Amino acid sequence: MNEGHRHVLVIGAGIVGLMTAYFLRRDGHTVTVVDRNAEPGLETSRANGAQLSYSFVAPLADPAVLPKLPSWLIDRDAPLNFRLRADPAQWRWGLAFLKACRRETVHRTTRDMLELGLASRALLREMVAREGYAFDFSSTGKLLVYQDHAAYALACRQLQMRDATTGGQRILSRRDCLEMEPALQAGGHGIVGGIFMPEEDAGDCLKLCVQMHRQLSAAPHNVTFRFNTEVRGFRFSGQQVVGLETDGPSLSADAYVIANGLGAQKLGLAAGFNPMIHPLKGYSLTYELTEKSRAPARSVSDIHRKVVYARLGNRLRVAGMVDIGDRDPGVTARRIDLLKSQVNALLPELAPAAQPKVWAGMRPARPDSTPLIGATPCGNLWINAGHGMLGFTLAAGSARLLADRLAGRPCAVQRHAFALH
Repeated sequence: MNEGHRHVLVIGAGIVGLMTAYFLRRDGHTVTVVDRNAEPGLETSRANGAQLSYSFVAPLADPAVLPKLPSWLIDRDAPLNFRLRADPAQWRWGLAFLKACRRETVHRTTRDMLELGLASRALLREMVAREGYAFDFSSTGKLLVYQDHAAYALACRQLQMRDATTGGQRILSRRDCLEMEPALQAGGHGIVGGIFMPEEDAGDCLKLCVQMHRQLSAAPHNVTFRFNTEVRGFRFSGQQVVGLETDGPSLSADAYVIANGLGAQKLGLAAGFNPMIHPLKGYSLTYELTEKSRAPARSVSDIHRKVVYARLGNRLRVAGMVDIGDRDPGVTARRIDLLKSQVNALLPELAPAAQPKVWAGMRPARPDSTPLIGATPCGNLWINAGHGMLGFTLAAGSARLLADRLAGRPCAVQRHAFALH
């Protein structure tokens, strides 16, 4: 092995773990990926919202959410539902979330995530061109539609105050929105205006995971994958990790990366630090389209209902809801019924081939919505986790940042951004 090249063991074969393996391998490291599932991408990456929202990265924690907290606790049909539990970890996360609602915190985290999002856009597009990945990837932009005059006016003012990083975003009238997306004409009665973001992308995250696994497994990459392997903890020698404890044989390497989403919380605690990662449950529907379907040709975000629509070839992915405090990974029928009714209201002429495929998943979120990317208190243990609802969007930039920090290279983002403090 060349000087500076190491054997790195990546925990997690979702989109963040696979991207991490990809960039570490490009740096010349020998890489092993470990995952508890039988195949790549079977948890949060499986059927997420499919939008790559590089410029729309505002954190969930924001001063504007504070007046909405009572409704989140009471209204079971609210886009965000907060279920209080007798769980100290939830209370600690909730208090940290409230603290992160300060304007200065929101400004800093939005700036950092925008920087990471724009880096991710450039890296992912370069990867698609270089590797020829086929995952229903499209660069047709995203349309934000507003049904509240005050929210629309605020969004317009904020856009006008931003700098050149907005990438050609433009304000649209109601008429402009309906002309851009004729599929909205039948159900878009309440739309008052919109914002078009031309530099946003969409794609099928699971398809990309499958293709990356196939590519990385083969020569010349020769990344080793160990599926059906649950990582239970670490073996230490002083402040160094010397091996992984699994439900099978112990595994060892020169360096280790925690990149298994929600599972990073347990492993972080086992290593002596608290990543503050909590599950945010969300839902998606995937519709097969027909020649008669009137579906959006590009991504659409219904800001009022907080539902996103992404076109994936002859399919339409719809995703929404945030349930905090629900740790059951199964589908909640009431939430799915609500999501279906929202689709029917906005797209009454969708005319799909059949009932949609239903999915529920847990997004691994931190209180201020920023992931942890970099070193941990253990000298050869690293982390790339806690991306919340933006794992797919930020995966490429996060993996490149992790590889840069592991190599000791200058990084493309702020020096202390996303670091564990």
